[in-house]
Amino acid sequence: MLFLALAALLLTGCKQEVKEVVALPRTTATPEVTAAVDSFVLATQTRPVKPDSISLHSIMILKNGEVVYEKWFNDYTPEKPHAMFSVSKTFTATAVGLAINEGKLNLNDSVVKFFPDKLPADPSDNLKAMTVRDLLTMTCGHDEEPKAQKVDSLDWVRGFLSWPVEHKPGEYFLYNSVGTYMLSAIVQQVTGEKLIDYLDTRLFQPLHIDRPEWDESPQGINCGGWGLSLKTEDMAKMGQLFLQKGMWNGKQIVPAEWLEQMSSFQVPSAPAGTRFEDLEKAGLNKDNNEWVQGYGYQMWICRHNAFRADGFAGQYIIVFPDRNAVLVLTTSSSLYQPYMDLVWEYLLPVL
Repeated sequence: MLFLALAALLLTGCKQEVKEVVALPRTTATPEVTAAVDSFVLATQTRPVKPDSISLHSIMILKNGEVVYEKWFNDYTPEKPHAMFSVSKTFTATAVGLAINEGKLNLNDSVVKFFPDKLPADPSDNLKAMTVRDLLTMTCGHDEEPKAQKVDSLDWVRGFLSWPVEHKPGEYFLYNSVGTYMLSAIVQQVTGEKLIDYLDTRLFQPLHIDRPEWDESPQGINCGGWGLSLKTEDMAKMGQLFLQKGMWNGKQIVPAEWLEQMSSFQVPSAPAGTRFEDLEKAGLNKDNNEWVQGYGYQMWICRHNAFRADGFAGQYIIVFPDRNAVLVLTTSSSLYQPYMDLVWEYLLPVL
């Protein structure tokens, strides 16, 4: 009887145990998915007009939480981290949301309040009006994007704060990577931890993402807007986290409301390096360009009810909530819209 009781107790304990997900679950790709990807890969090789090119490095498709297709190209492998470029921004915005949830800052905090010792002698009213939300939405008010290399001889924070703010913050979208660096600096200021350390216990460890590398400024602050390197599956986990509204292994690791705000339309947008007033002249509109669909918090809105983390040369985490699917691509591409058009043409139908 004692043996039976112990056995029953052990069985009960096993039933209650929740096994944590380390790798994403896999399933066999359907012939339709395989054929669609094969056609997509062929199109990336044959459709571009040289010298423009699309060189795929990896592709991963998730459907209903399972990897239904994965492939690496050339010298890239599942265990090889890839430079994320501006996909880094989405992770920085996630850290901002976690810090807000912990009461360490809020969206309406003025940027200047965090760096009183690094302000110009006579800060403008526009600079004083700039908020954390303006940094998140790329509406800092600059008429020209601050460049890290132009302020490299200075403290990067001091250089950003000395940059002219011609427009009223919150009203003029201009892609702004150093603005994202400022978010990283703010997170480090209010938490006492570098961005990568702050995210390690709150995001990377729960998702079983090996501690990644993240470039820093000369002042020892993670670049925020660029410089993160991740594996393809790490990217897929982040996309799946958005689909699951911040839940992972039964725990709410990022507030659902924050991820909703990040991935929802916040402001009208324009491609990096393009001004709103030049969109019509360039023939860019919502029918033909993926970068004018709107911007959230360090994420782009897509057509087809999707949204994405987006990095230079074609690094993408594309999330399709109404299809319960995630598409991850790493690439070296000199094309942007034609590349996205191939995604919609070949891959969207099998999602």
